[in-house]
Amino acid sequence: MSLAELRGLVETLIGSVQGLQGRVESLEVENHALRAENQALKDEIARLKNLPPRPPVKPSRPSGMENATQPSSGKGKRRRRGAKRDGGRVSRDVTVAVSAPAGSRFKGYETILVRDLVLSAEVVRYRRECWVTPSGERLVGPLPAGIVGGWGANLRRFILACHIQGQVTTERLTAMLTGIGVDISKRQVVRLISEGLDAFVAEDRDVLRAGLATAPWITVDDTSARHGNQDGYTTQIGDDRFTAFRTGRSKSREAFLATLRAGHGDYIINDQALAYMRGRNLSAPVIAQLAAAPHKAFADSAAWRAHLAALGLDRLAVEPNPVKIATEGRCGGRSATTASLATP
Repeated sequence: MSLAELRGLVETLIGSVQGLQGRVESLEVENHALRAENQALKDEIARLKNLPPRPPVKPSRPSGMENATQPSSGKGKRRRRGAKRDGGRVSRDVTVAVSAPAGSRFKGYETILVRDLVLSAEVVRYRRECWVTPSGERLVGPLPAGIVGGWGANLRRFILACHIQGQVTTERLTAMLTGIGVDISKRQVVRLISEGLDAFVAEDRDVLRAGLATAPWITVDDTSARHGNQDGYTTQIGDDRFTAFRTGRSKSREAFLATLRAGHGDYIINDQALAYMRGRNLSAPVIAQLAAAPHKAFADSAAWRAHLAALGLDRLAVEPNPVKIATEGRCGGRSATTASLATP
C-alpha cells in the first residue's frame, strides 16, 4: 500500500476507535443509571417487606499498601493491639534470657502478656490423717470440697461444662479426656454427669426463689416435651434477669403452683386461698369448714391430705371436687411473692 493509502487507513481506524469509545462511555452511563434504578427497586421491596435497611456505605479510603508508601507522621498513629485488662490477672512470670555479646548493656525487659490454656492430667495422692480419740472415735482428715469418689472437682466441672454448655457427647468427652491423659471410662463420665447433682439442684432452686422474691414481674409459658420416654410439659418462669425451667407430667394449676413454690412444701389456708375457692364455686359449707378449722398451716402434702380426710372432704361426691379446689387454692406461707402469685 502506498503512503497515502496507509494514512487513510489509519485515519479510518482512529475514527472507528473514537466512535467505539463514545459508545462505551454512553453504555457506562446507562449501566450506572440502571444500577441505581435496580437498587432503588430493591430498597422499595425491602421497605414493603419490612426488612432491615441496607447498612450505610462507607467512603472509600486508601488501602493499607498506599498508606504504607506515605511518610508517617506521629499525629493519629494507631497503637499496637495488646493486652489491656489482663495485667492484674497474671498467673506466673517467665523471664526469657538472651545470650548477648561482651560489652552489651542491659536495658531492662520488654513485656508481653500471653493468654494460654493448660490442660493436663493430674493424679493427686491425699494422705488423710487418722486419729482415734480416747473414747474410741475414729477421726479422718476431710477431703476438699467437690471431690466425688476418686474424681476431682475441676475434672467434673470440665465434663459438665463440655456436655451441658458445649453439647459434647459422652463418647467424644471420653476420647478427649483419654487423649489428654485421664484414665476414665465412658460409664464413669456418664456417672459424673448424672449422679450427685444435689448441689446443682439446690442452686437452681435458690435462683428461682431469689428471682421470685425480687422480680417486679414474671412471665410464664409451657410447652409439651418428652422426658424419660414419656410425654410431659416444660414450664418456663422468669423475667429479664433470670429464667427457670421445670419439666413435669402435668400443667394443671396444682402442678404449676408446686413449681412456683420453688421447693417449699408447706400448705396454708388464708384469705387468698378462700377467695379462690369462692371464685371456683366451691360449696359454702366446705369453705366454712376450712375457715373454721383450728389448723391453718400444714408442713407437707401428707399433713394436708390428712386434714382434708379428717374434715370428710375426700368423701364428698359433689362438683366441683372439694379436694381438688381446696388443694389448688392453698398457697404457701413462706414467700410473699409466691402467695401473691398463687391466686389468679
